[in-house]
Amino acid sequence: MVYDILRKYGIRGGYHDQHFLIDERILDRIVEAADIKPDETILEIGAGIGNLTERLLNKAARVIAIERDPELVDVLKDRLGESDKLTIIHGDVLEVDFPPFDKVVSNLPYSISSEITFKLFRYNFKLGILMYQYEFAQRLVAHANSKDYSRLSVNAHYFADTSMIMKIPKGAFSPPPEVLSAVVEIIPRPADFEVLDEKYFLDFVTAAFGQRRKKMRNSILRNKQLLGIDDMKEFINELPEELLNLRPENLEPEQFAQLANTMFRHKQK
Repeated sequence: MVYDILRKYGIRGGYHDQHFLIDERILDRIVEAADIKPDETILEIGAGIGNLTERLLNKAARVIAIERDPELVDVLKDRLGESDKLTIIHGDVLEVDFPPFDKVVSNLPYSISSEITFKLFRYNFKLGILMYQYEFAQRLVAHANSKDYSRLSVNAHYFADTSMIMKIPKGAFSPPPEVLSAVVEIIPRPADFEVLDEKYFLDFVTAAFGQRRKKMRNSILRNKQLLGIDDMKEFINELPEELLNLRPENLEPEQFAQLANTMFRHKQK
């Protein structure tokens, strides 16, 4: 059926560098993972030719589908028709404001996965079932002391609980991409540790992982301008020695927050 749709609209391999998810069993599993209730509004980012959109419409009260490509917007309109349940937004996902939604279920554009994910964290929603490039997904869900643990891992943990729920083979797409994919469950929640200033915390984590092979002591000393503390060599003695001797990949998110909060308090004096 999905191949018929590609043929009907003359969409061939490599169309605008997009890869369409065509494995119907995987499409069904994604929708099942979202556990959509009949009264819920679902946001879909990068709706493409509507393979996932069609299934979401069968479950949800309303679907908001965002698609940047005007030709694919025409496909969505022709294929899915006029419906009070469907709102199609033609625009760049990084530039449009999202209407209220309960859950987000999407095969995201891989090149802007990080930007989209952290934009989503600015909205109030219950659940995300999101497909990413596999390597990105690994970093998103990673924990301290693992090779994939990164700025992305720490910052994501500040906003939500994340877990990888399925790995997607290349053959599930048309045309097959060069990379593996994975679906991640994201459950937003309030931070489970105290952060005095969110931007300062996120900037601190970014600066630390910019020097990921250095111990935190050296990383902090090299970033005194960004961190806004002039007398860094004197101040650093106030920080916990056991944390300063660790590398960024060894610190739990709450330990990053502990360091950032101490530094932020000092900066405010």
